[in-house]
Amino acid sequence: MAEAYIVDAVRTPRGIGKVGKGALAHLHPQILAATVLGALRDRNKLDTSTVDDIIWGTSSQRGAQGGDMGRMAALDAGFDIKASGVTLDRFCGSGITSVALATAQVLSGMEDCVIAGGTEMMSYTASTADPKNPPMMDAGNLRLRAKHPQSQQGVCADAIATLEGIDRAAVDRLAVVSQERAAVALKEGRFNRSVVPVYNPDGTLALDHEEFPRPGTTMDTLAGLKTVFNMYMDIPVDDQGTTYGSMVFAKYPQLKGKMTHVHHAGNSSGVVDGAAAILVCSADYMKKHGLKPRARVVATANMGDCPTLMLNAPVPAAKKVLAKAGLTTDDIDVYEINEAFSVVAEKFIRDLNLNREKVNRNGGAMALGHPIGATGSILIGTALDELERTGGRYGLVTMCAAGGMAPAIIIERVEA
Repeated sequence: MAEAYIVDAVRTPRGIGKVGKGALAHLHPQILAATVLGALRDRNKLDTSTVDDIIWGTSSQRGAQGGDMGRMAALDAGFDIKASGVTLDRFCGSGITSVALATAQVLSGMEDCVIAGGTEMMSYTASTADPKNPPMMDAGNLRLRAKHPQSQQGVCADAIATLEGIDRAAVDRLAVVSQERAAVALKEGRFNRSVVPVYNPDGTLALDHEEFPRPGTTMDTLAGLKTVFNMYMDIPVDDQGTTYGSMVFAKYPQLKGKMTHVHHAGNSSGVVDGAAAILVCSADYMKKHGLKPRARVVATANMGDCPTLMLNAPVPAAKKVLAKAGLTTDDIDVYEINEAFSVVAEKFIRDLNLNREKVNRNGGAMALGHPIGATGSILIGTALDELERTGGRYGLVTMCAAGGMAPAIIIERVEA
């Protein structure tokens, strides 16, 4: 039976995603993608003429992030022109989906060596965004909005917290844990195998460490932050009186007048720039080129859920991928659930009745940031590093995505 193996996983450090403040924000997004592609090639002595395809995730594909970054970054990295590339968008789930599609190509026998990954320069997308025409709010989407109103994601996070009875203390507590765990991971060098430095075009160092974490975060410091998304509730999104709040109430009228707002900058994912890449190969390719696997891809799955609440698909996605793999929650040694908002991870833990020590052991996006198209690939690499550090066997990675979706993947560590 054919298998798909992960040979290596690399990523950039995550830079603060603000122009003029972040260490990566002045760079072209292609440079970040080319950095991780080049690192995979050099670390594994990869003959890039034998790379069948490069499948890349980028959510905001406009301007500098448009034009098929998978192919263009490979050319920028000096790959052989035979190495093709494609770029996809499953919003936040793009980085998992790129690996899932690479896996499928290898398992099918259609390809033998595929690089998957993703890039998102949130500093760039923020600088080019049109606040008067946010995604999925344009006039052409009025028909879809009538069927499935899709609000601002932070508003959705607060709606879920209200419906689930998850209070601010719970979401703040998880945010503190995320910062504490990230601080330990950074101090102990747990990310060192995966993280590669980013250089400026003139050869000087741009960034070689995580830029976003706030290790001194406590419950008291978070208590001093004002909630944010209550201020979004009455923002009009068209000239017909539709607001972010009214879109939620259209599907969940029981929330009107009863919304509890618990999310703020400290318990939401960080806005950052970053890229990641994963090398997926067949057994025959590895044998021919002298490569050794670090993990086997066991199963992948995709799941949709309510587009209005938007963030609830990770739980059913996890159940689906576990069923495909013939595993239970207890079989998983490492869980990576993206901390898009604290309530997403908190609900995931509660609904699946998980041991909290297995979930986001090295912190998550609340501490380290969430470069949308890259995060899924980053988390797969993080799960792999943690399995190797602890001797665990199985890792499960999933995350919510706009439109009410979640991809999921399970990997198995291969003994060295």
